Amino acid sequence: MTHPNPTSGDARDDQTGRFVTQPNGHVRPLSPHMSIWRWHVTMAASILFRATIIAATVGAVIATAWLAALASGPDAYAAALGVAGSPLGLLVGFGLTVVLFSFILNGARHTINDTGNGLTPKSATLLSNISVWGPIPLAVLFWVVLFAVGRVGL
Repeated sequence: MTHPNPTSGDARDDQTGRFVTQPNGHVRPLSPHMSIWRWHVTMAASILFRATIIAATVGAVIATAWLAALASGPDAYAAALGVAGSPLGLLVGFGLTVVLFSFILNGARHTINDTGNGLTPKSATLLSNISVWGPIPLAVLFWVVLFAVGRVGL
């Protein structure tokens, strides 16, 4: 199906709403992506990967604060460890562990894709599902082990 092209060069003359005037004055058709694409797990994997970058930045700030406390002496370091060992600190630590596993799994997905593999719809869906859902059980398992061996406690 072909779409009509406004002949006057002005998107305001378009009665279909399918065209827009670009800032440079050119008339271009609107992308139909919003009407024909449906939500897919590969989109979620891409969006969550970007969100983990933001969360990793927060983690870097926390690590910098920990190093500053370490450099400030034993009292500041003890206070930092107290905050890290609190329930809120443990929750933040768990969240950063999810971010770490997300980076690992998304990095593996990207590495596989960069080799030209995993690009079929079925394999892309599988890899995306692993990178979206995998970090949570891996982080839970990691923290269960930490609690079980006594490295972390409430």
